[in-house]
Amino acid sequence: MIRPRLGWSLPRVFAHRCGGALAPENTLAGLRIAARLGRKAVEFDVMLSADGSPWLIHDETLERTTDGTGRVSETSDSALSVLDAGVRQHPAFAGEPLPTLASAARLCRQLGLLANVEIKPAAGLEAATGAVVARCVRELWAGAELPLLSSFSEVALAAAREVAPELPLGSLFEHPPEDWLERVNRVAALSLHCDADSLDDHLLRTARANGIPVLCYTVNEPLAAAALFRRGVMAVFSDRIDRVGED
Repeated sequence: MIRPRLGWSLPRVFAHRCGGALAPENTLAGLRIAARLGRKAVEFDVMLSADGSPWLIHDETLERTTDGTGRVSETSDSALSVLDAGVRQHPAFAGEPLPTLASAARLCRQLGLLANVEIKPAAGLEAATGAVVARCVRELWAGAELPLLSSFSEVALAAAREVAPELPLGSLFEHPPEDWLERVNRVAALSLHCDADSLDDHLLRTARANGIPVLCYTVNEPLAAAALFRRGVMAVFSDRIDRVGED
């Protein structure tokens, strides 16, 4: 299977969940802050509503990041559209809406931000989420630099690959298993993403020998990021985009 490539060079730093710690996670406010700080790329999570529409949110439930309650996958688009996704962060962000994938794509294109879209399926919706997100990404970024799609779910990645074989994929692991290379190759993923603390030099050597970029999360200290870059990590995801630079 052909491994699709990115149409752009990997930046050193992705703003984690849109704007890192400087904005409510997975919001348009985060995208604007990332752009104002001169960031080139952002990462955000996408999950399906009860209506099967893709929205930016990390958790399967609404309570931590919005003023809503219940499960995202059991909440209608109309109910999600009136939620406040900013007030949990700070009163200054009160009224910040929960974004749809379409609104995030529009703003990324306006601001010139490259994107890593993490497919975040609710339990039991892995294949459906992968397929819907891939289809929407292909349409929403038509004529522009396509995002990198990543997921912890191999089922979601396989579904995305089937729907949109031209999209570059990233295989996500907290701790890469011994057969990580086989699993990356199974979905023809471009990149390997993992927790920075689980990284070892053998993995980096194997990835380099196979032409697979390694991206690490969540790196918030400049010295830690610099050390990872020296070891051969291609990019990091950071909550402190005001501190962690591209060097």
